[in-house]
Amino acid sequence: MNDIITSDRKEISLIECVNSLYKLLKLRTVPIGMKLFSTKKEMEEVEKIRRPKGVFTTDQIVGQASRNGWTVGITAEDLVGAQCSTVIGLHPRSEEWLSGKQMAGVWFQTEEESSTHQNAMDVVPFGKYEAMAVSPLASGRLDPPDICLIYATPAQMILFINGLQWSGYKKLEWGCVGESACADSWGRALSTGEPSLSIPCFAERRYGGVMEDELLMAIPPHFLPKVIDGLEHLSRNGLRYPIAPYGINNDAKAGMGVSY
Repeated sequence: MNDIITSDRKEISLIECVNSLYKLLKLRTVPIGMKLFSTKKEMEEVEKIRRPKGVFTTDQIVGQASRNGWTVGITAEDLVGAQCSTVIGLHPRSEEWLSGKQMAGVWFQTEEESSTHQNAMDVVPFGKYEAMAVSPLASGRLDPPDICLIYATPAQMILFINGLQWSGYKKLEWGCVGESACADSWGRALSTGEPSLSIPCFAERRYGGVMEDELLMAIPPHFLPKVIDGLEHLSRNGLRYPIAPYGINNDAKAGMGVSY
């Protein structure tokens, strides 16, 4: 994390953070937390935890928290395949998984390109965790989560990033692995501890209920007070959501006084 924005905020109220995000960005999707557990038993001790009654993708489990407001816990056995469970460290980066052969001819032209894709994915190292849970941040049930997942429109998201960059500015740079973009968001944030932006992929939108105009920020919770502090300062400067269009044909110089 030497080259990214850092935050030393440790004591935070997630409920206050969520309320502030709703107020400042008018989010329409519930901000949620994600937490990894060393044992299945630890996960099952989370208050009001739901366990799947079928086989799902991680995208669906995340969607059940962000769209339904549920608290849901899973193990690798609850997930449809290794692609999902490897990203969150519940399955190894096996030779078969790294080959990418199941994606060849579907998402990528050749098996070699599929393998390059698999090797490019950010994933949680295997062997430390047995389970994962997601829950609305405001519930406080993960106490605290490892990361927060914030869905937002591009206009909301750029202001979220502006808030993060208000103090201690650093240029933020992310990659795009393409399909399996959960590796760009929760895979990267869980494995590096860095704020991680992604363009949700086909699977996230088809199975996870992600809307076509939504981006996803995965971010450790201790960054949220920094983001909110930045957003509040920006708002006082007139830089707030929703962004009021000034007009493409109006004199920009004349509008500076009413825009800032």
